[in-house]
Amino acid sequence: MPHAAKKGATPSPASDLPRLDLPRETRLVRRAEYDAVYREGRRRSSREFTLFVRPNGLDLSRFGWSIKKALGNAVARNRIRRRLREIVRMHRGEMGAGWDVVIHPRAAVGTAKFEALVEELVKLVPREAAPMPTPASGGREET
Repeated sequence: MPHAAKKGATPSPASDLPRLDLPRETRLVRRAEYDAVYREGRRRSSREFTLFVRPNGLDLSRFGWSIKKALGNAVARNRIRRRLREIVRMHRGEMGAGWDVVIHPRAAVGTAKFEALVEELVKLVPREAAPMPTPASGGREET
């Protein structure tokens, strides 16, 4: 039987390895965030995905997805959601920073080869850093 960690022990720090989880700050969580991407963003499409992308003015990209009921029952939709989350988790370093991205998958995403999905999604997401949004010029400029 393996030895258990002593009570109060903390795990050793994860050296200089990049984080491979999907922290909350890298996800779109509020309806207003999704609405802003749909309203102000650009659409990019491929055989398996439709993406809506919008510069967010941050040092990181945030991702969200919308899985419609037309894609199947709860089991099928959850499988699609898990696959998308894993692609974003493993490959967000290859995607440009400063974007809000909403992913709309098509029905075939649930059964397509995972490697093909990775290649297609990484190709669709902008690789360059997003341009910084310009402030509204309605007010007075400080001198």
